[in-house]
Amino acid sequence: MMKSDIFPRTIRKGNFSGNMWYIYFMMILLVDCSPPENPIKCSNIAKNCNITNKYNAFPDSTICRAASVEFPKTEKELVAIIARATKEKRKMKATTRFSQSIPKLACPGAGDDNSVLISTKYLNQIVKVDKQSMTMTVDSGVTLQQLISEAAKVGLALPYTPYWWGLTIGGLISTGAHGSTLRGLGSAVHDYVVCIRIVTPATPEEGYATIRQLEEGDPEINAARVSLGVLGVISQVTLKLEPMFKRSITYVGKDDANLGDEAVMFGSQHEFGDITWFPSEHRVLYRVDDRVPTNTPGDGLYDFLAFQTTDSVSLVEDRNAEEIQESRNDANGKCAKAVTSRVMTEAVGNGLKNNGYNFTGYPVIGYQNRMQSSGSCLDSKEDGLRTACPWDPRVKGSFFHQTTFSISLSKVKGFIEDVQKLANLEPKAMCVLGLYGGVVMRYMTASSAYLGKQDNSIEFDFIYYRSKDPLAPRLYQDALEEIEQLGFFKYGGLPHWGKNRNVGFLGAINKYAKYREFLKVKKKYDPTGLFSSDWSDQILGLKDGLTITKEGCASEGLCICSDDSHCAPSKGYFCQPGKVYKKARVCTKINTN
Repeated sequence: MMKSDIFPRTIRKGNFSGNMWYIYFMMILLVDCSPPENPIKCSNIAKNCNITNKYNAFPDSTICRAASVEFPKTEKELVAIIARATKEKRKMKATTRFSQSIPKLACPGAGDDNSVLISTKYLNQIVKVDKQSMTMTVDSGVTLQQLISEAAKVGLALPYTPYWWGLTIGGLISTGAHGSTLRGLGSAVHDYVVCIRIVTPATPEEGYATIRQLEEGDPEINAARVSLGVLGVISQVTLKLEPMFKRSITYVGKDDANLGDEAVMFGSQHEFGDITWFPSEHRVLYRVDDRVPTNTPGDGLYDFLAFQTTDSVSLVEDRNAEEIQESRNDANGKCAKAVTSRVMTEAVGNGLKNNGYNFTGYPVIGYQNRMQSSGSCLDSKEDGLRTACPWDPRVKGSFFHQTTFSISLSKVKGFIEDVQKLANLEPKAMCVLGLYGGVVMRYMTASSAYLGKQDNSIEFDFIYYRSKDPLAPRLYQDALEEIEQLGFFKYGGLPHWGKNRNVGFLGAINKYAKYREFLKVKKKYDPTGLFSSDWSDQILGLKDGLTITKEGCASEGLCICSDDSHCAPSKGYFCQPGKVYKKARVCTKINTN
């Protein structure tokens, strides 16, 4: 492990004797569960279909329909499907097994009755593993979990990955998904892609569909690396891997007084380091995470708590309690529960297990394939929904907004200090972040992908309560709206393409220096826009409509309020300037009694 300039090199041991909270917590989590259901539902086998995401809710509550769905098992079948749809001039969208993206990237249109969904669910084979060149070629529907497992069998590893393994390779590279590092090519998986095969529409002379093979050095691969699904359907991906290695992880808690300075330095000191921030408590957890020699003892496992299975009764109870707190404006209750949740999470190492079974203390050392990503709630037997992934929409569990943006390292300190000012003005406003695991901060490097990151940066991930009623205001709604506008507008943050509310994409495309080159490739590959939709045209700046101005629109992030009616004036929420960022316009609760 590299020595940190910020932290002393200490090892802290956990002591759980008599800790009934710990026992109760683990009893809830360590059970089988029901795997997520198919995101595509059809009324007539594969006809008259609806598609949604894993939360069963797009940001603007769009009902996304398609005339049919296809499930190709081979590249040849994929070519035939796209050729037929191109000949018939039907809109198309690629969809993935679990439909992870929050925005409606997989939606051909709100009411298109002639479109076709192309699912990569069965396009899921490991095509080739070349140990000599350390590359692996996979179908685009292969999951990250599958790739990690198969690479490990031959002593190889993908060095940097997202923390959730329920993503498909095609889906995660198309939206720029990533881990955390400032080393090597960076933390985004798409920057380790050395070859992409993508099937696109073609002329009648070419058979209406063609396979384009893009290799490293071809400028057009930089469009395909983060394609948002608008170029065609990725059939195969070849990734550059490394020899298997071990990692050592230690979480270190500190006060957040110097977070602005420390966050900028920490990423260069630890290869896989990340930060979890609890602004309401002025507390930070730094993940000291580095490679160690492969002969270092340890068979650790990272089974991240938020991705483990949970008893459905507990999920319902927690959600009911949160809704009651919202209805009663019970900030004290939220804050107390947030502290309890954090303490419990830290007590069990946030899911780290020294021997694969339990947490006994830091450091936790293990092979890369066991430490880099997790999602055990997906590996389960059907149990009638007695247990589920915490966000499974079939259970009344977690339902939340996710605001995620990356800010250049040169601007990170200013953003953090502005959020700290907001927290000091009203600490209770930030407690909701503690209920959802805190603000996760991950490091990213500049990418050659046209729609990839433009600078070395930190990505901030804010998860917070979302009401089932789109017109219902949230407790301290203004604080999170101000943070959202601070990140995107004052500090020029870039959106995570697979997350965020509509507001996060306003003007975003203009922040990418080579977006025009991306649009040229898009026009070349799909000249008639069969893989485009209103949504993709809106986020690419080709069409208006990202802002949906109507009563209560600010609560769901469909607009930035400019009128009180965009908030909830009947419930005391009015459109006001921000408290720190005065240019912000947020829905603030004002006591009119």
